[in-house]
Amino acid sequence: MSVLIVGISHRSAPVAVLERLALDADAAAKLAHDVQDQEHVSEATVLATCNRVEIYADVTRFHGSVEAVSRLLCERAGGETEEFVPHLYVHYDDGAVAHLFNVASGLDSMVVGESQVLGQVRDALRSGQEGGTLGSSLNLLFQQALRVGKRSHAETDIDRFAPSLVSASLSRAARLIGDVAGKRVLVVGAGSMSALAVSTAARAGAVVTVANRTAAHGDRLALQHGVRAVGLSDLAVELTSADVVVSCTAASGRVLTTDQVRTAREGVETPLMVLDLALPHDVEAGVGALPGVSLINLATLADELADDEGETAVADVRGIVTEELAAFLSARHAASVTPTVVALRGMATGVVETEMTRLDHRLPNLDPAVRDEVLHTLRRVTDKLLHQPTVRVKQLANSEGAVSYAAALAELFALDPEAVDAVTRPDGIAP
Repeated sequence: MSVLIVGISHRSAPVAVLERLALDADAAAKLAHDVQDQEHVSEATVLATCNRVEIYADVTRFHGSVEAVSRLLCERAGGETEEFVPHLYVHYDDGAVAHLFNVASGLDSMVVGESQVLGQVRDALRSGQEGGTLGSSLNLLFQQALRVGKRSHAETDIDRFAPSLVSASLSRAARLIGDVAGKRVLVVGAGSMSALAVSTAARAGAVVTVANRTAAHGDRLALQHGVRAVGLSDLAVELTSADVVVSCTAASGRVLTTDQVRTAREGVETPLMVLDLALPHDVEAGVGALPGVSLINLATLADELADDEGETAVADVRGIVTEELAAFLSARHAASVTPTVVALRGMATGVVETEMTRLDHRLPNLDPAVRDEVLHTLRRVTDKLLHQPTVRVKQLANSEGAVSYAAALAELFALDPEAVDAVTRPDGIAP
């Protein structure tokens, strides 16, 4: 089995395209099930963030699988497949492992090194586990990716150089309206991104208000951070006094319209900074053209952060990813020959047992001590004959053509394919 990734992100597509492919948790889980139902796919999960959608699948064939998975992803946007294909990217086998490790460590993020993606990788793992679309292969891969991400943040200074998307957007807001300390910050939404916005703004000394459609969720978030909560019905009133608005809901339509903001800001002389961190967008583009109002959205951030990426110290993280990737691939390649080795030794054990049974029939009165010595000798001879081939095939596992060595071993000893496959099945009984 091999890992296949079909994805789209801020690196391959404009925000307008990403917006059409945005998935909430339920839609991502549904897509994973649809992918798993495809021929040649045994496992699947979806990593969906504000700037990427990636399908991870364990497949037996590349070509048929990549076509089916790409089609399913494009169908989510409700347009023609040809419209989105140029923006898709594909990673396969070792390349897929390398990509996920880079994603988990933050090296592929819009803000290089940011840690929020680590939680999103964990969510993709949990979603696949709870939905029953994840098996041992992807489970192991995602667990290792989480380890790589955690190690990257624990052993390097990347956290000092890599703020979250929220921190980056607030920093850019401060350039235009000054320090956010003492400013009135209105956070629209109560999800994970909103929670991050609330905590970041509160730590910076801002006066924070949470506005959310579901009062219980907004109240809970406000209580956690000691801030005020209001309903979306109070949005117009709150806009009149806000200095910064951070909107990051999961709404399908616009939360802040041009007319709504124009009416609320009429007669207000202080500037307003609106940060739209949602995908799809929460804020109408016309809001940014209103007098005294500035709008920063994901498209704006993508352009600005691309200029800052080269200044970020990521060498240590790249070193960790390279080291972990080599270790993981080495173990995976070695494991790929294990079923053949186990089946070979199982066959040899069966031959010894068969010959001992025949000996028992021919010499029923054989002294038990002598029989034990014969059995011991047969096993010792078998072990010596198999030692070199099994050692060498494991040594060659990481070289080019490793699968061919295992296949040759199976062919030379006429191993039953079912016996080899049984080693990797949950009900397989290893000799």
